[in-house]
Amino acid sequence: MIRLRITRHRRDVMSDSTHWSFPPQMQPAPAEVEFDLASALGAVVRLSSHIPEDGFTAQILGTERTGNGVVIRDDGLIVTIGYLITEAEAVWITTNDGQAVAGHPLAVDFTTGMGLVLPLAPLGVAPLPIGTASTVTVGDEVYVIGHGGRAHALKAEVFGRREFAGYWEYLLDVALFTSPPHPEWSGAALVDRDGRLIGIGSLFVQEAEGDDVRKGNMFVPIDVLVPILDDMVRTGRSGRPPRPWLGLYASEDHRKIVVGGLTQDGPAARAGVKQGDQIVAVAGERVTTLAELYRGVWRLGPSGTAIPMTVTRGGATVPVTVKSADRDDFLKKPSLQ
Repeated sequence: MIRLRITRHRRDVMSDSTHWSFPPQMQPAPAEVEFDLASALGAVVRLSSHIPEDGFTAQILGTERTGNGVVIRDDGLIVTIGYLITEAEAVWITTNDGQAVAGHPLAVDFTTGMGLVLPLAPLGVAPLPIGTASTVTVGDEVYVIGHGGRAHALKAEVFGRREFAGYWEYLLDVALFTSPPHPEWSGAALVDRDGRLIGIGSLFVQEAEGDDVRKGNMFVPIDVLVPILDDMVRTGRSGRPPRPWLGLYASEDHRKIVVGGLTQDGPAARAGVKQGDQIVAVAGERVTTLAELYRGVWRLGPSGTAIPMTVTRGGATVPVTVKSADRDDFLKKPSLQ
């Protein structure tokens, strides 16, 4: 049995990012790759965001967040992992040559986990071409690139390509897992052998199977962004109806789903769900994994749908009905001044 430990974000990551480097043998070299390595390195920028202290996500993710972003268009549009810019009231972009430019947090999509930032002045950075993760297989060599040039670029290997379910009501049909881990994973670029962007860094992971532990990073495939990119740029939303959100944090252990935490005054808390409850069914259908729980909830309708669930508490079976919500309604929105 594989056990997975994940880390979404560290506020201290990249606080002094220029004073470290990978050993030369772990870095990609221009002579080893079949693309313009310098251009690819330059497309990865540093993002620093400030979130108000009364923001919904401030206590969980912090008010000062730093990570990476990847320039993907000639106008400087940047893709990053959404949690870096969720509720941001200020974003600063730093290029490899030290240029600092203000940015606008244009959009965050909670279904995919992707976020977009628009620079408010020219960056003078060539975009990284978008590829596809659909052809990447386990064992392929890839490159993980963080802001800071070649010293922060890492030769890696894909060791997993599979479904991923996160405790924050998040599910990817396919995620990519790479090793060795990059210490500045948030928003980092995953690049294939042709120099194309195939994923955005989301997590640090530790997988234990017996006595063996493997450390690495999880990447969101860029493919999930492509169909919604134009809508996100134009409207700030994906164009799809928002999914029903329960406002709970659940863990999966030995085919049991246990509520580990609740959003204060969120839908599940209002409905009477308690920390420690075991969720056993959604709309009468038994669920034993996080993926089954989320798919069972989401198939019932869009946000606002009433979600009938069955939980066990202290040996008793308790029916609850959660009036779901749109997660976005709980968040502070950016303003462009």
